[in-house]
Amino acid sequence: QVQLVESGGGLVQAGDSLRLSCAASGRVGSALVMAWFRQAPGENREFVGAFNWMTTRTHYADSVKDRFTISRDNSKNTLLLQMNSLKPEDTAMYFCAARQYTISMFQHEYNSWGQGTQVTVSS
Repeated sequence: QVQLVESGGGLVQAGDSLRLSCAASGRVGSALVMAWFRQAPGENREFVGAFNWMTTRTHYADSVKDRFTISRDNSKNTLLLQMNSLKPEDTAMYFCAARQYTISMFQHEYNSWGQGTQVTVSS
């Protein structure tokens, strides 16, 4: 099992940038896939983007594709989410998730989850 801890959330204004981190520990191997999901109040949890540790491929939701960037810090087994040009509709609890081998956009296919970090974007 992989343990995940998110950090970096906060309150920002529209147009600002924010960077989230997700530190992974436990059974972290080369086949790891890590993803970001988000859930706004009253809404379903939705896929934001994911990173394949082995291939270094990324995949993003259309709603964030040109504004968000996912990368990794190898030395710390940490996944980063750089969020630029934030909008009020980006307000949500952001969750980190992990699975093995391939990127998926479906939350039920991820078996490790962090507790989440809140991002609030004011207009």
